[in-house]
Amino acid sequence: MFGFFFREEPVRSFADAKSSDVALFKRFFHAALARGVYLAPSAFEAGFTSSAHGDAEIALTLERLDAALAEARA
Repeated sequence: MFGFFFREEPVRSFADAKSSDVALFKRFFHAALARGVYLAPSAFEAGFTSSAHGDAEIALTLERLDAALAEARA
Protein backbone atom coordinates (compact mmCIF):
# COMPACT_ATOMS: atom_id res chain seq x y z
CA MET A 1 0.00 0.00 0.00
CA PHE A 2 1.35 3.46 -0.86
CA GLY A 3 0.31 7.05 -1.41
CA PHE A 4 1.74 10.41 -2.42
CA PHE A 5 1.52 13.57 -0.34
CA PHE A 6 3.43 16.60 -1.55
CA ARG A 7 4.55 18.77 1.37
CA GLU A 8 7.80 19.79 3.05
CA GLU A 9 7.25 17.89 6.31
CA PRO A 10 6.36 14.20 6.78
CA VAL A 11 2.68 13.28 6.91
CA ARG A 12 1.84 11.93 10.35
CA SER A 13 -1.84 12.80 10.61
CA PHE A 14 -4.92 13.49 8.54
CA ALA A 15 -4.44 17.21 9.20
CA ASP A 16 -0.94 16.92 7.70
CA ALA A 17 -2.34 15.10 4.66
CA LYS A 18 -4.99 17.78 4.15
CA SER A 19 -2.27 20.45 4.03
CA SER A 20 -0.40 18.73 1.18
CA ASP A 21 -0.17 20.27 -2.29
CA VAL A 22 -3.24 18.74 -3.96
CA ALA A 23 -2.73 20.81 -7.13
CA LEU A 24 0.74 19.27 -7.55
CA PHE A 25 -0.76 15.81 -6.97
CA LYS A 26 -3.33 16.48 -9.71
CA ARG A 27 -0.61 17.46 -12.20
CA PHE A 28 1.46 14.42 -11.14
CA PHE A 29 -1.53 12.09 -11.51
CA HIS A 30 -2.24 13.26 -15.07
CA ALA A 31 1.43 13.16 -16.08
CA ALA A 32 1.68 9.59 -14.71
CA LEU A 33 -1.51 8.59 -16.51
CA ALA A 34 -0.11 9.94 -19.79
CA ARG A 35 2.86 7.60 -19.24
CA GLY A 36 0.66 4.56 -18.64
CA VAL A 37 0.84 4.57 -14.83
CA TYR A 38 -2.64 4.29 -13.35
CA LEU A 39 -2.71 5.80 -9.86
CA ALA A 40 -5.68 6.36 -7.60
CA PRO A 41 -7.17 9.67 -8.82
CA SER A 42 -7.41 11.30 -5.40
CA ALA A 43 -4.51 12.35 -3.20
CA PHE A 44 -6.37 10.72 -0.31
CA GLU A 45 -6.65 7.22 -1.80
CA ALA A 46 -4.12 4.40 -1.48
CA GLY A 47 -2.34 2.53 -4.24
CA PHE A 48 -1.53 -1.17 -4.10
CA THR A 49 1.00 -3.54 -5.62
CA SER A 50 0.49 -7.25 -6.09
CA SER A 51 2.49 -10.36 -6.87
CA ALA A 52 1.92 -9.54 -10.55
CA HIS A 53 4.31 -6.59 -10.10
CA GLY A 54 7.86 -7.89 -10.39
CA ASP A 55 11.16 -6.04 -10.29
CA ALA A 56 10.98 -5.07 -13.97
CA GLU A 57 7.47 -3.60 -13.68
CA ILE A 58 8.35 -1.69 -10.53
CA ALA A 59 11.56 -0.31 -12.08
CA LEU A 60 9.69 0.85 -15.19
CA THR A 61 6.95 2.40 -13.07
CA LEU A 62 9.49 4.31 -10.97
CA GLU A 63 11.19 5.64 -14.11
CA ARG A 64 7.85 6.85 -15.43
CA LEU A 65 6.87 8.37 -12.08
CA ASP A 66 10.19 10.25 -11.92
CA ALA A 67 9.45 11.75 -15.33
CA ALA A 68 5.86 12.52 -14.31
CA LEU A 69 7.00 14.31 -11.17
CA ALA A 70 9.53 16.36 -13.14
CA GLU A 71 6.76 17.41 -15.53
CA ALA A 72 4.33 18.18 -12.72
CA ARG A 73 6.87 20.40 -10.97
CA ALA A 74 7.81 22.29 -14.16
